[in-house]
Amino acid sequence: MDSTAKKLYILMVSIHGLIRGRELELGRDADTGGQTKYVVELAQALGEHPEVGRVDLLTQLVNDPQISASYAMQEETLSQRARIIRIPCVEQGYLPKEELWDFLDNFFDNTLDFIRRQDHLPSVIHTHYADAGYVGAKLSQALGIPLVHTGHSLGRVKRMRLLASGLKHNQIEEIYKMSRRVEAEENTLAAADLVITSTKQETEAQYGLYDYYQPAQMLVVSPGVDLDRFHPPEGNERESTIFHQISRFLTVPDKPMILALSRPDRRKNIITLVESFGLSRELREMANLVIVAGNRDDIHDMDGGSQQVMTEILLGIDQFDLYGKVSYPKHHRASDVPILYRLAALSGGVFVNPALTEPFGLTLLEAAASGLPIVATEDGGPTDIVANCANGFLVDPLDTDAIAEAILQILQDRSSWNQLAESGVTCVRRHYSWLAHTQNYVEALKPLVEATKPLPRRGPHAHPQVFRSRAIFSDLDKNLLSDPESLAEFVELIQTNRQRTVFGIATGRRLDSALRVMRKHRIPRPDVLITSLGTEIHYAPNLTRDIIWPNHIDHLWNPQAIRRLLSDLPGLKLQPKNEQSAYKISYYIDPEIAPDLQEINSLMHKNEQTVHAILAFGQFLDIVPVRASKGFAMRWFADQWNISLENILVAGGSGADEDMMRGNTLAVVVANRHHEELSELGDIDRIFFATQPFAAGILEAINHFDFFGQEKTPAP
Repeated sequence: MDSTAKKLYILMVSIHGLIRGRELELGRDADTGGQTKYVVELAQALGEHPEVGRVDLLTQLVNDPQISASYAMQEETLSQRARIIRIPCVEQGYLPKEELWDFLDNFFDNTLDFIRRQDHLPSVIHTHYADAGYVGAKLSQALGIPLVHTGHSLGRVKRMRLLASGLKHNQIEEIYKMSRRVEAEENTLAAADLVITSTKQETEAQYGLYDYYQPAQMLVVSPGVDLDRFHPPEGNERESTIFHQISRFLTVPDKPMILALSRPDRRKNIITLVESFGLSRELREMANLVIVAGNRDDIHDMDGGSQQVMTEILLGIDQFDLYGKVSYPKHHRASDVPILYRLAALSGGVFVNPALTEPFGLTLLEAAASGLPIVATEDGGPTDIVANCANGFLVDPLDTDAIAEAILQILQDRSSWNQLAESGVTCVRRHYSWLAHTQNYVEALKPLVEATKPLPRRGPHAHPQVFRSRAIFSDLDKNLLSDPESLAEFVELIQTNRQRTVFGIATGRRLDSALRVMRKHRIPRPDVLITSLGTEIHYAPNLTRDIIWPNHIDHLWNPQAIRRLLSDLPGLKLQPKNEQSAYKISYYIDPEIAPDLQEINSLMHKNEQTVHAILAFGQFLDIVPVRASKGFAMRWFADQWNISLENILVAGGSGADEDMMRGNTLAVVVANRHHEELSELGDIDRIFFATQPFAAGILEAINHFDFFGQEKTPAP
């Protein structure tokens, strides 16, 4: 080991999982996966850097007859200047990370003893994940050594995803010890001199949920790409099995390939790419569309969300009569993925990622390394990638014309195509290779080592719960869209209080429409987005769909029978297809000639259709399942997040908002309300009727209730 103090001595800490230098058992359990691979490869790569004298990767020492004895070795050499050091933690047995919390202080004491036995102190401590962060914060405080942290995944974000999967708050707490994890993450962020993230969006949308979020201490250092696997075409790719699987769908297989590669997930927005291709005569004539959306034997066997996405794709192909122009193979292997990129590059094609949200976009880097130009969503990680690589174009993922135009711009100019492809290959090597990663990493460490004091950060402040205990929910159209000045003030107030208050939007609009109008009016993406009158719930930061909610509201839902019952009623006309959804049937209603709401409900009940019929603004009638509404969806969220209804302020202006306002919530009816629909709410103490319209009315209510002034239930 090179022990010279003139070079960096990096102490890395990654505690959970099974870590060794060779034959990694990736996938053996939930704790031995991507992080395991990353920390070993990072240690090895740093050990080769000329400015690094020594790397010690600390992990737990495991004595367990059920696993290899290699994990009980106290020291393992990775290279001349890098090694794995195993620190005693649990006396016997191998425990999952959720059960390690009570043993981390032992790990801290034993690590402190190890450090003090070395010939000199580490230059920096770099911790990985919350458990190592807990230990690293204490080490940094005890030894005065700068702390660098990489979260890999975050407790607050995972909690949202687990809630979306159907687990209750108490189950999550029991299984995942989430309170301890989030508390450790908060303390780590408070102690860290530098937090390394992968993208700007990860920095802002995920770490921004934390009390100790400090943008000044965040640095984006993108992970490396395996350039041995992902490289430009070699010329023999069309001899591969996957090429023959793709070609059997296509009338002219040699056309340029528009490649889309992702899970069949609604957030990946593949259907918009199909529509863009189908609507563009030029694209249909000059290129083929290849959609690789996971593996399947039978669409009927896929989970509900994936099944719906694949069904929409097939319906889109049929709608635009794209047979012979679109390939959608049922199966591919991991080893086929690099070949798919090279096939697309060989054809002079383009890779398209039209996701609604894309935190990083590793597929874009893989495509770039393969010499394939890209078109990607203007959200999240792709903005960094295109800025660094200049190898494609960013588009609004909801704008079919913009997607088609960007693809055509690449395909129609071979000189431009060559320039984009070459730039992608060159810049991925420059910015996203392991060599680039370690160079950026080392440059980031130098100021910390040279500095006489850590970066400034906020001191601790008290908060009653680990999780945010308050929420504000608002409609879009009646509340936030027509007064830019008050909207800007409201947005600033929400951002200031984001760490302790959930921001939610509940709207009758569909998801795509809501996202479009929020982008137009620069409304920040909410923590929870309730769309289509409470029939869909999505959670930040990645628009994670609550997959249990649709199963819950499907109860007694028979849309075909409902449409049949209402088809002959006077004064009703179905709204356009883009206003309909799986659990919402929307009509225009003429109240002068149509039956009133009571009569419509009576008709439904007489025909055994138990639904919610909602009248809004005196001109829209929406039919949704009986278990669905804005109020039901909001209460579902409150229960999942363990937020008291008394600590939720809801704002609305039409009849569609009424059931959110009734009950234990605080509520504000903005002055530009639809008076008749909300006239019965005037005598309820906890409902405030604002004198100001739109967002100004919400601000008036926040002041009236002193909503941010105290953590206890505000008095009306």
